[in-house]
Amino acid sequence: MNLRKEWYQQELKKSEEAVAHRPLEEEYSFYHAVSSGDMDFVQENCRQDTFTNPEGMGILSTNRLTNLKYHFVITVAMITRQCVTAGMELEQAYRLSDFYILKMDSCSSIEAISQLHHSMALDFTGKMAIVKKSSVISKPVVICMDFIYSHLNTRITVKVLSEYTGLSASYLSRLFKKELGISISDYILEKKIEKSENLLKYSDYSLVDIANYLAFSSQSHFIQTFKKAVGITPNKYRNQYYHSSW
Repeated sequence: MNLRKEWYQQELKKSEEAVAHRPLEEEYSFYHAVSSGDMDFVQENCRQDTFTNPEGMGILSTNRLTNLKYHFVITVAMITRQCVTAGMELEQAYRLSDFYILKMDSCSSIEAISQLHHSMALDFTGKMAIVKKSSVISKPVVICMDFIYSHLNTRITVKVLSEYTGLSASYLSRLFKKELGISISDYILEKKIEKSENLLKYSDYSLVDIANYLAFSSQSHFIQTFKKAVGITPNKYRNQYYHSSW
């Protein structure tokens, strides 16, 4: 049977069944809510578990679990592109997308995918809420933020960012401080500490490995800096939060 004939037969069958897909407006309302940082809308959508509701869901596989996995990938891809268009850092958006799709790939139940979908949607929404609050940020500062996010495993200096943006170090420093209320060096350190917290919670890397990865001068420098920023040592932080949550 050729594909054209098979398609017409399938189209006739679906027309007779009169099973319609969800209105496009519903999907775009959800994507817009995520990309605009509308946490209330997204939380309510998750509470109703709209994502796993089979009514109006397209059939991409006759296996329900596989079908939901395909829809998960589509949803993440759409959210990712909507968020990038709305101002999220490109690399951050794609890394989030890759992370959640890989986590989904190991899910073995409808419930697990549903919970992961909610975590993914709320994560993107929370990050977009921050983006919207700082929408007055200029392009050079956004470029710096994106560069810092993508190069946390290197030693980043004002000079490096100055050369990357083509602006003088003094002007860039003033602009960054004015718009974000924090110096470039403090912002870099803040992001490195955030990254180290995730590594302590969700990986088995040793302290020396984390210190080297984040380009601290030594393990002791990392421990001292972490304790000053977080209030406890990296070891105590890991003991409290290791694999504790998403």
